[in-house]
Amino acid sequence: MKLITILMLCAVAVGCGYGSHSTMPPAAGTTPVIAALAPNNATAGGAAFMLTVTGSSFNSNAVVNFANQQMMTSWTNSGMVTASIPASAIATAGTVQVTVTNPAMGGGIYGGGTKAATSLPMNFTIN
Repeated sequence: MKLITILMLCAVAVGCGYGSHSTMPPAAGTTPVIAALAPNNATAGGAAFMLTVTGSSFNSNAVVNFANQQMMTSWTNSGMVTASIPASAIATAGTVQVTVTNPAMGGGIYGGGTKAATSLPMNFTIN
C-alpha cells in the first residue's frame, strides 16, 4: 500500500511540472543611442586610433561595431565607450557605419534575461 501511495505522489508531482523548469523568454534589451563620434573622420591608410563614442544607455559590456566588425571596446560609463580601430579598418576611403551593441544577457535556469540591442548607425568618413 505504501508503494502505491508513493508511486501516485510521484506521478502527480511529475504531471504538475515538478520535473521540469518553466522558462521565460528574454525581454527586449536597452537600446544604446549614439550622440557623437570623436574623431568623426580619418585619413585612408592612416594609423590605428582610439574612437570615442558618446551617447546614452551603454551597458558595461557594450561593443562598438565599425563597418560591421566588432572592435575591442572599453566602457567608461553609460554615456561613453572607446574602441580601438586598427589601421586595416581605414585602409580605403569611403563612409562606414558605427553602431554600439548591448549584448544579450542570460537570465539563469529559468530563462529571461535580455535580447541584444543595437543603436542606430552613425556615419564615419574615411578621406
